[in-house]
Amino acid sequence: MVVFALGVLVIVGTLDVSAASSALGLGPRFFPILVGSALIVIGAFYTLDVLRGGRGDPEESEDIDADAPADWRSVGLVSGVFLAFTALLTTLGWIIASSLLFFGLSVTLGADNKVKAAIVAVVLGVVTYVAFVRGLGVTLPGGLLQGVI
Repeated sequence: MVVFALGVLVIVGTLDVSAASSALGLGPRFFPILVGSALIVIGAFYTLDVLRGGRGDPEESEDIDADAPADWRSVGLVSGVFLAFTALLTTLGWIIASSLLFFGLSVTLGADNKVKAAIVAVVLGVVTYVAFVRGLGVTLPGGLLQGVI
C-alpha cells in the first residue's frame, strides 16, 4: 500500500511541473509520470498479493546474518553525506556536490581504493550532469563551474 501511495504522490507532484510550449521531445514530466505509474502498478500487485495471504520469501542468502544488529554508524554516515550534499548543492553546483556525494558514499560503504573511487565519482558527476542538462533539458545548478560548463 505504501508503494501505491508513493506512486500517487509522485504523479500528483508531477502535475505542477510545467514545460515551455516550444519544448520538443519527452519533456520533464515524462519520466516522473512513468516512474509513478510503475509504482502504482507494482503497489497494486503487492497489495493484491498481501490481501490474498502472500508473504515474502524468508532470507536464504549465505552472507546475511538475520540476527546481526543494525550498523547505525554506517546509517548515520550515509545520512550525513546526503545532508551535506543537499546543503552544498546550490553553492558548489551539481558536478562538484554530486562527485562529493558519490565519493563520500563509496568510502562510507567500504571502498578500498580511494583514488579509484574519486575518479569514478567525478566521472559519474559529469556524466549525470551532461545527461540531465544536455540530454533531458533539465536545469541543474552550475555552482562554481557555472561559466565553465
